[in-house]
Amino acid sequence: MRTVNAYGAVSATAPLEPMTIERRDLGPHDVLIEIDYAGICHSDIHTVRGEWGEIAYPQVVGHEIVGHVAAIGSEVTGHRVGDRVGVGCESGSCGECEQCVDGEEVYCLRGNIQTYAGVDVDGSITQGGYSQATVVHERFVLSIPESLPLEKVAPLLCAGVTLYSPLKHWNAGPGTRVAIIGMGGLGHVGVKLAHALGAEVTVLSRTLAKKDDGLAFGADHYFATEDPQTLHEHQGEYDLILSTVSAGLDYDRYVDLLAVNGTLVLLGAPTDALSVTPMKLITHRRSIAGSANGGIKVTQEMLEFCAEHDILPETELIGADSINEAYQRVLASDVRYRFVIDTKTFA
Repeated sequence: MRTVNAYGAVSATAPLEPMTIERRDLGPHDVLIEIDYAGICHSDIHTVRGEWGEIAYPQVVGHEIVGHVAAIGSEVTGHRVGDRVGVGCESGSCGECEQCVDGEEVYCLRGNIQTYAGVDVDGSITQGGYSQATVVHERFVLSIPESLPLEKVAPLLCAGVTLYSPLKHWNAGPGTRVAIIGMGGLGHVGVKLAHALGAEVTVLSRTLAKKDDGLAFGADHYFATEDPQTLHEHQGEYDLILSTVSAGLDYDRYVDLLAVNGTLVLLGAPTDALSVTPMKLITHRRSIAGSANGGIKVTQEMLEFCAEHDILPETELIGADSINEAYQRVLASDVRYRFVIDTKTFA
């Protein structure tokens, strides 16, 4: 076992605080990663506050992890000491079911191992990336292209693949009209990715406050949904709509924006049940779907795509002493657009 410094929660209401956690000994297929940076995802906040269900405390979160390989197990073949690597939302799965064999571990039929707040192979609760080091099976260790700066890349391991995966699955590209609901930590990466894939990109945001940013990131159009005319004027217009928001929406109004055969994909996770008028789907062969982040294959593909097209999230680098303040700023939407923690500041 190895003891490492970390920042974690001891209850659903307490601020995060310094602590130490244990990392398991290396197995033959394990990789020890010295963590350099960890992104802050809104999912981290939902989890430590118990908003997605009860969890065990203490809990260290963080599933946007980048660093360097410090040691490898005796049978590891794909990584070497010193390699630039990352870990995303999942750190294990059965490896045998149809989804795992296809590289879609995120949809493992036997249940994957979440990078934090899951049950690890040794029966312990997984602890995430707000820490100095982690131990992960080699299959879930991603290679970071040399052209991507480590201090910027971490959010791609959640936000990046969460947008890239549905864009690829629904064949976004030239001739495709894509709308992205929300221009936050997820949405701004989606704009960059959809533009690079060649789609015509529209941002649907509550206000026009971030319009200049959206257009600079590659959006062709930017509309404010608080204007009652916006959703009326663009009915039947989009082949693919990606909703990045966690707040509940009037889904009937957004389904109306879909073209024939169009799909509205939920990426954010509202807590309320979804309600939609069935005839709005039936009469235009429209669909509503959901999409999780992505398996290892598509995540690695996304990283290579971002390196090729020079796509990076917009980030603010912070130290350990600013994590709790960053949480408050995320909740207040006071960040453009993702926080990244320099884990080398952990004492």
